[in-house]
Amino acid sequence: MTTENTNTEDAGTETWISLADPDYSARELAAIETVLNRASQIDGHITKAFETSFAAYVGRRHAIAVSSGTIGVLLALKAAGIGEGDEVITSGYSWRQCAQAIAWAGAKPVLAEIDYWSQTLSPDKAAEKITPKTRAILATNVNGHPADWDKLQALANQSSILLIEDSTEAIGSSYQGKIVGTFGDVSIFDFSQLSPLCCGQAGMIVTDDDTLALKLRHYRSRQKQDRSSLTATLRPTLDAGISDITAALGLAQLQRLSETLAKRKQVEAWYQAQISSFEGIKPPYIAPGVDEVHWFLYTVHLGTRFSASSRDALVDDLETELVESSAYCQPLHLQRAYIELYGYRKGDFKVSEKVADRSLALPFHGQITENQVAFIVKTAKDASINVGAGAAIY
Repeated sequence: MTTENTNTEDAGTETWISLADPDYSARELAAIETVLNRASQIDGHITKAFETSFAAYVGRRHAIAVSSGTIGVLLALKAAGIGEGDEVITSGYSWRQCAQAIAWAGAKPVLAEIDYWSQTLSPDKAAEKITPKTRAILATNVNGHPADWDKLQALANQSSILLIEDSTEAIGSSYQGKIVGTFGDVSIFDFSQLSPLCCGQAGMIVTDDDTLALKLRHYRSRQKQDRSSLTATLRPTLDAGISDITAALGLAQLQRLSETLAKRKQVEAWYQAQISSFEGIKPPYIAPGVDEVHWFLYTVHLGTRFSASSRDALVDDLETELVESSAYCQPLHLQRAYIELYGYRKGDFKVSEKVADRSLALPFHGQITENQVAFIVKTAKDASINVGAGAAIY
């Protein structure tokens, strides 16, 4: 856990300020202890309770706990019968893990450009990529900001394709009066570190489709009655569920989620107060129709004087002062696998490149203090001068 420092001068010199820090309490410890004292920790009793509670929280008929968000996307594609010879449209601007599940399923990831302001998949650009081979759209609520779900839903319905909502970065955010996780035919959450709801490593698939849910549960893990079956291997499972220990932690975290999100909102306010004093700084963009954004990371977008290399130098300078930071995204089309396997090249998605080159993710979690936020922002400003990009961050 992060400890508080007494002033902004020494806030980052004595204690490493991490990008993420899970918010655990006595409730989580008690929940785990209860499971450890039970004879069986894999019978699924607590996991079912977690699934039921999460389905109620999101407002979906079904919730299926899985080992990660990536596995969640993979199982969703598998349950929908998407694989070899099929195409799935997605954005190359986000954390790369979920998009990589498309290739794991045997399908071809087809990248489309993002909206400059929200950084989410552009429905118009996605529409240009639809072919007779397109079977699904995977759209991400990037860094907590909901995508343009009205247009994406209309596009998916018009094209008769599956709409997968990647909410691995956006728990708690809402769009047009509805919480994220309710917009896709199937929606995916992730509960690994960085997420406000963290239980080590896990994820959740939610859907209202009874048939799809049945298939998802089958592909996730084998049933007790299958242990002695000689035919179960005709429909092999991935053994991709979670233990009751993980579920107990997740259930306790879910019960405290509003408290955790409120702490992060306070940290966001501290950042805004510090950032707003710099020349050219604007508040984070929130698109029309978006009711609330719970940011995944506090990401600032640097000025036009910055390049990817000067942004990386800024990361190095912050690390010297014991502050962890990171580029928010390395666009998929610039990564070797996508260049070699699918022929993408630099310049294919200029908006994604422009935004990614100047994005800087700063520490963001409920344990950060106001003094530490002040130190982080001051250090970032000073470092921008050191790399020759000028004092202003905007």
